[in-house]
Amino acid sequence: MRVRSARPPVPRPHGVHPDPIENAASPRFIWGTLIAVFMLSLLPWRQWQAAPDLLLLVIAFWAVHDSRRVGMLVGFVFGLMMDVHDVGPLGLQALTYTIVCYGANVLHRRLLRFDLWSQGLHMLPVFFFAKLSGVLINAWLANYWAGWTWTIGVILTAALWPAVGWLLLLPQHRMSDADATSV
Repeated sequence: MRVRSARPPVPRPHGVHPDPIENAASPRFIWGTLIAVFMLSLLPWRQWQAAPDLLLLVIAFWAVHDSRRVGMLVGFVFGLMMDVHDVGPLGLQALTYTIVCYGANVLHRRLLRFDLWSQGLHMLPVFFFAKLSGVLINAWLANYWAGWTWTIGVILTAALWPAVGWLLLLPQHRMSDADATSV
């Protein structure tokens, strides 16, 4: 019979896993929020020119906080669906949404270091440039300048970033709080 020595066991290497708090949002939750806000964006309140674009806000938020699942393709597809719904020039909203997703992807690492208020402030120029490009193309195609009231919608969209961010991050905080108390 072989006798084992009293040495402590050697730790085995474990695979490297991503941070669970960073990836706490499930794909179901992300796509559920995107589809719910898309359905909300189909209501006629969006026809007001100074209305905030909630779908653009949620897409940009998820492009910042989970850039592997929500990117420029998602922005382009939802933009095309909004173009079809609004019966406007096909591709105008898609261009706007894609520009915002690109800006969110470029600022992704920087924005995650700030709180939600600072993130909204950093996203304001991205929202402004994307909307300005859409308004300029629309003015060129329609030969009509719509004025500057759309800037109110851009400012409201950036101002809603902390509230929407808090709502979308709430389930993640609940999961991390439940894990901390279960020890």
